[in-house]
Amino acid sequence: MKSAYQIIRRPVITEKGLGIKETQNTLVFQVSPHATKTEIKEAVQTVFKVKVLSVHTANYPGKERRRGKFAGYRPDWKKAYVRLRAGEKMPEYAQNL
Repeated sequence: MKSAYQIIRRPVITEKGLGIKETQNTLVFQVSPHATKTEIKEAVQTVFKVKVLSVHTANYPGKERRRGKFAGYRPDWKKAYVRLRAGEKMPEYAQNL
């Protein structure tokens, strides 16, 4: 069993992510590519002490990156949209932006 901190890698702090956070009561995280929706739900409930309504995920392939004549790929990654129940306090992880 993975710990909650191995499942949740980091919050996605973008304009879209912060907009969804404010308007739709949804948090956006980069998560482990092998994590399931139930594991993500339990990890968010454990770390942030909130109740989760639903989890939606999206898989992203790694982009090609070049350094001179050498080419490689960034790793594939997974994004999770975690919607909180109504009345739950939104955790603040993106302050001073």
